[in-house]
Amino acid sequence: MDVLINLSLNGLATGMLIFLLAAGLTLIFGLMDVLNFAHGGLFAWGAYSGTWIYATTGSFLIAIAGAILTGLILGLLTERWIIKPVYGNHVQQILITLGLMLVLSELLKVVWGPNQISASPPSYLAGSWELGNVIIIKYRVFIIAVGILVFGIVQYILKNTKIGLIVRAGVMDKEMVQALGINIQKVFMLVFMIGAGMAALGGAMLGPYSGVIYAEMGLEFAILAFIVVVIGGMGSFPGSILAAILVGVSGSFMAYYVPSLSLAVNMLLMAVVLIFRPQGLFGLKG
Repeated sequence: MDVLINLSLNGLATGMLIFLLAAGLTLIFGLMDVLNFAHGGLFAWGAYSGTWIYATTGSFLIAIAGAILTGLILGLLTERWIIKPVYGNHVQQILITLGLMLVLSELLKVVWGPNQISASPPSYLAGSWELGNVIIIKYRVFIIAVGILVFGIVQYILKNTKIGLIVRAGVMDKEMVQALGINIQKVFMLVFMIGAGMAALGGAMLGPYSGVIYAEMGLEFAILAFIVVVIGGMGSFPGSILAAILVGVSGSFMAYYVPSLSLAVNMLLMAVVLIFRPQGLFGLKG
């Protein structure tokens, strides 16, 4: 039983990190119809900037805030200079964002070097609690709590604010939103920046979780994020968190019992969803 609890907590923590990356991605897909393969690069930049700021200032909160700010700035520049010229052309979006992903990864090596960088949680989040034979790692609980908090805040904004109404309407019919006199381009930019900031937050929190960061980590987690988007449903924010938890927990159990199949099980989940419900678990038909 203690093994099951530990694996579940580990899977939940991993799922929340994937959720922070995938949530913005699914909104970008749903609202902007943009295939952004560079999203993982923003995740990696959040990890590196957060780790560097923490090592420089000694404040984990400042590091988190700095990582989010890095993501917002990179998101703004990416949307204005890279994404905006290729709206409506999926082939160009794939090519240009894949190129940007490589550029962002190589720039990390230029700025911080090609080697892995160690990362550790602050002292007040280090260590664990012991409940009988169950060992609960503090930092994993912190990640789960942050993921739930971010989901609650964004869900509240989407459901109870004017900008949230515009975003949800834009996911369903962006031409109608534009026809009502709303500048959909500014909404696109805002959503892209928020998605980039959430990705950077996830990256900043991943460093102390995994213990090391490296330039290629963005691509690895981007694959999981795209799987989550497919399973949860394009444009479905609740679907993204439930799919991320499913992917994280299933990956955690498979990594423990059958390590060679830890990624394959997620591919299998995606394949099953595509066969029986192509729009995703929470996506809308059409």
